[in-house]
Amino acid sequence: MTQWVENPTGGRDRGPAALARAWLEVLTSPRRFFERGIAPGDQAPGLVFAMTVVLLEEATRFALVPGAAPSIGGRPALAALFGLALVTVFVAPAALHLTGALQTVLLMATVRDRAGTSETVQVIAYATAPCVFAGIPSPTLRAACAVYGAVLFFVGLRTVHETTTLRALVAGAIPAAIVFGYAFRGFAALGEIAVWTASEVCLRVPEVGAQVCLPLG
Repeated sequence: MTQWVENPTGGRDRGPAALARAWLEVLTSPRRFFERGIAPGDQAPGLVFAMTVVLLEEATRFALVPGAAPSIGGRPALAALFGLALVTVFVAPAALHLTGALQTVLLMATVRDRAGTSETVQVIAYATAPCVFAGIPSPTLRAACAVYGAVLFFVGLRTVHETTTLRALVAGAIPAAIVFGYAFRGFAALGEIAVWTASEVCLRVPEVGAQVCLPLG
């Protein structure tokens, strides 16, 4: 399940080391990764990758953010484990495949010659790599994770479907907003960093209490 294919005719070893290598490569060499690490019909490794990212992100959030973990029947540890299992085993795979289906429909309207649904699902899965840190209670870090994830997603769409940057942006805007803006709470984090009023825009770094405001007009 954790084997991922580097190219259509070869593969890599199974196990945690292969997942860690995929994570590092998609973060540091995304174009090369999406050119060589995505293969038709090879969804299982991408699914395991995304589930692992969600598991680590939610475990971090439950541990560090007060009130984030569910509480059922006065047994917080058991409730937290149940919540992690639910979001990792059921919610994450369902969200991944539903978003992949939506992205496929949008690609049909914008890209004539494109790769298949399996490749699209893999792009979404591997683009979540930065969000492994999104559970840390830092709006700045969470916003950076979401933005970087969206960038990886657009790079993946452009590379795998061999289309232009503009078409990738148009086709991927809604799925990117769903995954990185809402699922990983990127929009909420950006709302804490950038505040607009009628007369000025303020950029904040909540972690250190810093703020810079610029007048509008």
